[in-house]
Amino acid sequence: MKWIRIIFFILILQSFLFAQFNGQRAFQYLVKQVAFGPRNPNSQGHQACLKFLEQELKQQADTVLLQSFDWYDAHHKKTLRLTNVIARFQPEKKRRIFLAAHWDTRPRADHDKPENQDKPIPGANDGASGVAILLEIANVLQKQPPTNVGIDLVLFDGEDYGRQGHLEEYFLGSRYFAKQYQKLKFKHEFGILIDMVGDANLNIKREGYSVKNLPWLVDRVWKTAQNMGYYEFSDQFLGYVDDDHVPLLEAGIPCIDIIDFEYPYWHTLEDTPDKCSPQSLSVVGQVLLEVLYEQ
Repeated sequence: MKWIRIIFFILILQSFLFAQFNGQRAFQYLVKQVAFGPRNPNSQGHQACLKFLEQELKQQADTVLLQSFDWYDAHHKKTLRLTNVIARFQPEKKRRIFLAAHWDTRPRADHDKPENQDKPIPGANDGASGVAILLEIANVLQKQPPTNVGIDLVLFDGEDYGRQGHLEEYFLGSRYFAKQYQKLKFKHEFGILIDMVGDANLNIKREGYSVKNLPWLVDRVWKTAQNMGYYEFSDQFLGYVDDDHVPLLEAGIPCIDIIDFEYPYWHTLEDTPDKCSPQSLSVVGQVLLEVLYEQ
């Protein structure tokens, strides 16, 4: 009996050690993305970043799928080439969970001063932060995949493209993913979207659509965070935020949103890496790993 306890303790310890999130490495992923320049659709930075994401994830995941499609911008009279990136871990497992983020950046800094409003944003927090966390999680999953569940990481394109007041021009990648979902051979028990999670002054409140549709999952994630001592996950109510999870929920795909929407540099040229921190990335990343490994 004594040896059984010791072996059990060692197995738990190994799982804990393998599941450690490296916030510094995640931050370097954030910096790397910003170094490509703005990643708004059809830009050089967008093309370079897509190549990087594909190459990086192919080193970690069992399978990487590129979900490419065209979207016509009737207002500007041009066609965008957009690509969702899906990295699959243990694709043979029937039980599946997905984590998601958007990898594109906004083509206009419309919350900046007037002379900057036609310039594309750097998108350190709004674009790079969620992807950075998922890339680091990919490192962990490659070394020690969860025992009971397969994981898919989904990077949406075209989330932040639209003009203000034209929601139909936003969430292009998640809308396409939702339309194609029934054609996929794999389904998910639930998903977690992360967006704007690198803010050095992190404060994540409970988002309205998430609470309305999946209160049990919001409770699980927030209680997990608070049990770990991460009170950056606040029990305050954020309100309803239109984000990539909304088209998914409308299509019957269960997904909640982890987002810190109180960010003063949102949609400005000041959304740069110095406004973000490795610690914030680590808080969110470690909570996500805990949720995955407790399945």
